[in-house]
Amino acid sequence: MLRRTFLHSAAGLTGLAAAATPAWAVVEININKGNVEPLPIAVTDFVSSGDLGVKITDVIAADLKRSGLFAPVSKQAFIEKISNPDQPPRFEDWKVINAQALVTGRVTQEGDGRLRAEFRLWDTFANQQMTGQQFYTQPENWRRVAHIIADAIYERITGEKGYFDTRVVYVAESGPKNARKRQLAIMDQDGANARALTNSNEIVLTPRFSPSRQEITYMSFEGQQPRVYLLQLETGQREVVGNFPGMTFAPRFSPDGQRVIMSLQQDGNANIYTMDLRSRTTTRLTSTAAIDTGPSYSPDGSQIVFESDRGGRQQLYVMGADGSGQNRISFGDGSYSTPVWSPRGDLIAFTKQSGGKFSIGVMKPDGSGERILTTGFHNEGPTWAPNGRVLMFFRQPAGSGGPQLYSIDLTGYNEQQVQTAGYASDPAWSPLLE
Repeated sequence: MLRRTFLHSAAGLTGLAAAATPAWAVVEININKGNVEPLPIAVTDFVSSGDLGVKITDVIAADLKRSGLFAPVSKQAFIEKISNPDQPPRFEDWKVINAQALVTGRVTQEGDGRLRAEFRLWDTFANQQMTGQQFYTQPENWRRVAHIIADAIYERITGEKGYFDTRVVYVAESGPKNARKRQLAIMDQDGANARALTNSNEIVLTPRFSPSRQEITYMSFEGQQPRVYLLQLETGQREVVGNFPGMTFAPRFSPDGQRVIMSLQQDGNANIYTMDLRSRTTTRLTSTAAIDTGPSYSPDGSQIVFESDRGGRQQLYVMGADGSGQNRISFGDGSYSTPVWSPRGDLIAFTKQSGGKFSIGVMKPDGSGERILTTGFHNEGPTWAPNGRVLMFFRQPAGSGGPQLYSIDLTGYNEQQVQTAGYASDPAWSPLLE
């Protein structure tokens, strides 16, 4: 558990919103402009008795840099050494190195063993504190504290929620290509704290996070029988969603976490069903002689996007949550698959195969405004960060190598590999942790 409180500066300044209009513009990033110039920000080592302050600030700076919206200033350029984070800094020393924002802080251990981490965010050109908070938690949670501080900085400067205090569940792969072992694994969004959730004797596919609790659904071939499972991450408790005739594909939660939607294969075709997790009753939503699969709810639960080859090759369709009004929305060259609705509701991400290459792209829910963000030999499986600004996907290279995870923002300019210990595929991003 983490407890947070807000800090005010020693000068009594409660933030720019409540202060008089400064002589300089308020530090902010307009993330709706397209390609954004990263904001220079100085993240100073938090004052501490050991090296924990440095470790926390290194994670904060790495989170901010990886977002593509911030450019942490090199520590070697710092003029002032912060020794008392309760006092306003010497703003001129930070202006001269063009640090438009400044982060200071302290890490201490309370008498009861808890960790106290506090930070302040300063607008160096307006000479103002923008925000300040402190957190109490157990020492082993120091990385989470760093991610939460990075989220607070991101939100204060961009005006939107961050995504750093999150986790990613994925399929960890090992071994040669013709005998690949796969197991379910989970890690922090930056690749840290990775651990296995299943053993490598099972074949696992399509893990997906619940939007409302720390629970995932996935498909497993345990015992040579394809089944959809629910796994409680905190307790490790696992249960079968249901035994269905034929194959089950692509399970995914509804926005309220009360239902699972999936594709069931019977007699050579596949249709989309929902299951109420309380009553375990199923409802059929499509009825075609085609392959309908990959369903994903809109964030308000009123619509579903899915892929279907009913027109001859895989394309994207949207229907009502009850299966009504099934309309095709993708009309570009090639085939479309793995659709997933943005948490913001404004876009649908997809995989597009055309000309022997695989692309990750986005389009509006009506099919307009299609944009390709990245193209490679084999890109697949996009998943959204909870703020709807960043996607993660996996890339399978040519040859004998294995898949790796990558992230890219909506500008298409900030693509980065997410470091994992081995091969990794089919990522699913969690909501923000509580």
